[in-house]
Amino acid sequence: MKKTAAASAVLLLSGILAAGCTGNSNVSNSGSPVQSPAATAGASTSPAAAPSPAPEKTPAGSAKPSASPSASASPGISPAPSSAVKASPSAAPSAAPSAKPSASPGAAKPSAQPKGESSASRQALSWYYMKKPKGQVPDFPKETKSFTAKEKAVWVGQGKNVYLTIDNGGPMGDTAKLLKTLKENNVKANFFISGNNVKAHPDFIKQLAADGHLVANHTMTHKDMNTLSDEQVRKEITDFEKLYKSITGQDVVKYFRFPYGKYSTHLLDLTSDMGYTSVFWSTAMRDWEPRANGAEDPYNDIMNNLHPGNIILMHQGSKENMEALDRILKDVKKAGYSFGLVSEIKR
Repeated sequence: MKKTAAASAVLLLSGILAAGCTGNSNVSNSGSPVQSPAATAGASTSPAAAPSPAPEKTPAGSAKPSASPSASASPGISPAPSSAVKASPSAAPSAAPSAKPSASPGAAKPSAQPKGESSASRQALSWYYMKKPKGQVPDFPKETKSFTAKEKAVWVGQGKNVYLTIDNGGPMGDTAKLLKTLKENNVKANFFISGNNVKAHPDFIKQLAADGHLVANHTMTHKDMNTLSDEQVRKEITDFEKLYKSITGQDVVKYFRFPYGKYSTHLLDLTSDMGYTSVFWSTAMRDWEPRANGAEDPYNDIMNNLHPGNIILMHQGSKENMEALDRILKDVKKAGYSFGLVSEIKR
């Protein structure tokens, strides 16, 4: 029995580790899981690494959702740890992760390590979590235990609160249906949208702001920040700030999500120094690819991993996500949870 269980766990983990964030740039939203989030059945008792979001591709049509979550295993996607095979995150981005920035041939290489800085601080990491039975908060990367007070980041909130975070570095999906569903359920969501999509869809961004949703910084071009110099990273962030203000007339709130969930403690320091709190997650899905069971899959992924302070990563470009959203919002509330903004999380 032990050997069989171990073999199953290995197969499950390896299947989950190929996930990624949405984006039409270079990398998957979690390119490849570091120690991927766990995809385990809702009833499973042993933690499994959950996959991290991969690049988005518009998923195919979905099956009609059923009335209650199924007992089948539901992958928890989030950028996977670097030691394993990835989440930010939605329908898979059209571009696959690449080791070099796609911007321009002459793009600068990552900055040289300053004197006195540990080389470990620049080690590329991918976010992930290890799923536990429904109702229990997952385990998170060991690196989080060494984050300092200066390194501003959140990955789970408090109490019977759920934080719906919607990433978009790729396909926009059905924006009208998304806005309508959120409004009809009186839910405010947290949007991490890359600058290229902000620029291409200014009316959508204005409507998000008008409806009271939180729109945060997801960089201009949705590249893996580990492949850029410090100067390029700052430019990705400040260019987004300028664009957002030119469209909405407002300053962007200082919350940030690393494309594909790929980061390093050095980059976490850098974004923190710029005033940003980085937002990771405690539930994610393989929603950058078509779902075998249609809208039933995202529904089960979320309901079977529902837990206090749950930060849910969902990709906007996934057709199945949009089909399941109304049912998810209603049933999360029926389970006694309230939806909130990440700006309300206490560190």
